[in-house]
Amino acid sequence: MTEIEALQAVLAAEHAAVYVYGVLGGQASQSAQPALFSSVSDAYATHRSRRDLLTGEITDLGAHPVAAAAAYDVPDALGGPAAIARTARRLEDGCAAAYAALVESTTAHRRRWAVGALGDAAVRVLAFRGTPEMFPGAGEYTDH
Repeated sequence: MTEIEALQAVLAAEHAAVYVYGVLGGQASQSAQPALFSSVSDAYATHRSRRDLLTGEITDLGAHPVAAAAAYDVPDALGGPAAIARTARRLEDGCAAAYAALVESTTAHRRRWAVGALGDAAVRVLAFRGTPEMFPGAGEYTDH
């Protein structure tokens, strides 16, 4: 995978994250589940910022950033905190996989940035009550 292809894949993952976290934010209750609501809100802000940064970087490299889809898959039954957390964990796992590919496809400052984003996704999975993985984003090394 080329660097630009990896950047585009990460941007696509970030588009999905922004969309889905927007839906999750509408399902989480700030008063009933303040920690969950805060985690979802923080994740939304982080992914939105990364999406905007990646759009600029891809444009600066002379490519056209991949556009967001009109909609993304969201489970029908998001009525409870467990379903919201489970959806957020899956979303972060997908972002981690995209960032792992970016780590593999880049060097220097962009690789360091991707490693940081990958680590952030792994920590966020834990915030949504997941279990740690030895190599987050690297499916061939997972234990499930």
